[in-house]
Amino acid sequence: MDHPATHVPPTPADIEKGTGVLELSSRSTSPENISSSPEPHAPIPIPPKLSRWNQRIESLSGLEARGITRVLPHERHGHSVMGYIQMSLLWFSANISANNLAVGLLGPLLFGLGFLDSAMCSVFGILVGSAATAYMSIWGAQSGNRTMIVARYFMGYWPAKLPCILNMILMIGYGTIDCIIGGQILSAVSGGSMTIVVGIVVVALISWLVAVFGMAIFHVYERWAWIPQVIVLFILVGSAGPSFNPNLQNTASAGAITAGRLSFFSLQLSVPVSWAAASSDFYVYYPESTKKWKVFLMTMTGLTLSFTFVNMLGIGLASGVATNPLWDEANKISSGALILAGYGPLKGFGKFCGVIVALGVISNNIPGTYASALGFQVLGRYGKMVPRYLWVCVIVLIYFICAVAGRNNLFDILQNFVALMGYWTMVFVAIVLQEHLIFRRPGLAGGFDWTAWEDKTRLPLGLAALVAFLLGWVGAIIGMYQNWYMGPVAAKVGGVGADIGVWLGCAFALVVFPPLRYLELKKYGR
Repeated sequence: MDHPATHVPPTPADIEKGTGVLELSSRSTSPENISSSPEPHAPIPIPPKLSRWNQRIESLSGLEARGITRVLPHERHGHSVMGYIQMSLLWFSANISANNLAVGLLGPLLFGLGFLDSAMCSVFGILVGSAATAYMSIWGAQSGNRTMIVARYFMGYWPAKLPCILNMILMIGYGTIDCIIGGQILSAVSGGSMTIVVGIVVVALISWLVAVFGMAIFHVYERWAWIPQVIVLFILVGSAGPSFNPNLQNTASAGAITAGRLSFFSLQLSVPVSWAAASSDFYVYYPESTKKWKVFLMTMTGLTLSFTFVNMLGIGLASGVATNPLWDEANKISSGALILAGYGPLKGFGKFCGVIVALGVISNNIPGTYASALGFQVLGRYGKMVPRYLWVCVIVLIYFICAVAGRNNLFDILQNFVALMGYWTMVFVAIVLQEHLIFRRPGLAGGFDWTAWEDKTRLPLGLAALVAFLLGWVGAIIGMYQNWYMGPVAAKVGGVGADIGVWLGCAFALVVFPPLRYLELKKYGR
C-alpha cells in the first residue's frame, strides 16, 4: 500500500517500509512532488477495521509497506561499493536457475542444432537480450519510480497500462515455469514418491514468503542464494561433463538448420529481455546520482554471467542425450529428471544436489512475483487501494494453479510462451530507446520531470507510442513461428519456417514511431 512521505529523516526501516497511514493516493506531500494541477482522483474511504488490520500487518519487522509511490531522494540509501556489487548479485542469483538451464536444452533437442551452433546462438542471444534489460534498469535510481511508472514517460499514462498488463502475464508465466521445473526435480529426487504437485507447493510457498516481505528481505535472500547454486552446478559439470558431446553435429536439413539457428537465437534473446519491463523496480532505493553506466554495467554483468553459465550446462546435457541411454530415458520423463540424471554417478549426494537445484528456482521466482504485484497497483486507483503484500498472495495463487494445470507440458510452455513474451518486450524497449535518444536526448528542452509520475496533464499523451506498439505487434504476428501459428513471413525462412517475430516487431516500431512522435509533439506539445 502506498504512503505519503514525512519530512522527518527516515530510518533504514522506514525507507523499506514507507511511512504514513493507509490511504489511496500515492502522491508524496514533499514540496518536490506537489504540482499545481489538482489530484486526479478523490480519496477512496477505507473502513476503520480494515485500516487497523492493515497497519498491524505492515508494522511487522522487515515488511515493505511501500507500493508504487515514488521514492524521494531523501528516502534513499547512500553510495557504497556493496550497493553496486548487489546489482550484479541480484541478477546473477535470480537467473542461475534450473528454468534457464532448461531453455538451453532446446537447442539440440528441439531445433536439432549441434553443440557449437547451440552455444553460439545462446551466447550472442543472451548478450543482446541482457543489453536491453540493462538499458531499462538505468531509470530506477534516476527516477525513484518503478519500471511501469517510468513507462508512462515514454508511452503516456493510459497506453502504459498495456505493457503493464503484458508484464504481469509474463511474470506469472515465468512463475509457472519455475514451479513446474522445481516440482519436476523434487519429484525425480524422491523417485516419484513425491508428486510434481507437492514440489510445486514447496516452490510457491517459499517464493510467497520472501516476496510478501518485499525489498529488504528479497535483497538479502538474493545476496546469498547464488552460493549453493554455483557449488551444485559446478558439481553437475564434474558429474555430467564426461557425457557431454561437444562434437555433436546439426541433425536437421540445411534449410531447417538456418531456421533453427534463428529461432533458438531469438528464444535465447527473449529470456533475459523478459526482465526489461521490471528491471528498474529493484533500484529505486539507490541515490539519484548513481551513474547510469555503472547501473548498466553491473546489471549486464550479472545477467550475462548467469544466463551463459546455465545455458551452456543445458546445451551440454542435451548433447549427451543421444549417446547416454540413461539420460535419454530421463529426458522422456521430464527436463527435471534429465537434470537429476546428470548427478546420477553421485548416488545419494547427487539427489541432495538435485534438491538444491530445485530450490534455486525460488531465486528466479521472487523478483517476478514482486514486480507483477506492483503491476496491479499501476493499473489504477482501485488497484492502489490493495496493499502490495495482498497482491503478492494473488499472484502466487494464480501461478500455482497454472503450474498444476500445465505440469506435464513444460517444453511447449517454454517454446511458445517465452518467445511470445519476447515480442512485445523488445518492441517496448525500442520505443523507450527512441524517445530517450531522439526526443529527450541531453541538451534538448523538456527532459524528465520525475515528480509528475501520476499527473496525466504533464505526461505524454502516448498516441505515437501506442500506434507504434500495436504496429510492432503486427510485425511480430506475421513473423512469429509457434506450434499453434506460423506467420506468413516466418513460413518463408529456410523453407521450413523460423521465428523472426522479434526482429519484424522491432523494425515496424523503429520505422513508425519517430514521425508519429514528431507530429504528436508538434500538435500537443508533450
